[in-house]
Amino acid sequence: VQLQASGGGLVQAGGSLRLSCVVSGRTSRFLHMAWFRQVPGKEREFVSVVRWSGSRTYSDSVNGRFTISRENAKNAVYLQMDSLKTEDSGIYYCAADFSRYGQRTVDYDYWGQGTEVTVSS
Repeated sequence: VQLQASGGGLVQAGGSLRLSCVVSGRTSRFLHMAWFRQVPGKEREFVSVVRWSGSRTYSDSVNGRFTISRENAKNAVYLQMDSLKTEDSGIYYCAADFSRYGQRTVDYDYWGQGTEVTVSS
């Protein structure tokens, strides 16, 4: 399973970005798909997960502002980020696993390369 993340960029606070993650090698239909983010000097932190069933979980810091979705026909998962804040800046990674869907990095076997998001004030 390979993951390719894209969609990062520079945006002003209050703006929006949409991240995409495309899965190749296997169908994404039965994968639990997640987004994490990381800033230099800090641990990678959980942002959101969408289970293969479609149920979703968000971290408290993004709940109500970010929306995770999946499109199995395109083997893709998306992260719509609205009302962005400067503290949302970081490298965003998509992750996947067939059996686990927790909020720890060790819960996911497959990782994309990351896409950078910078939110300016």
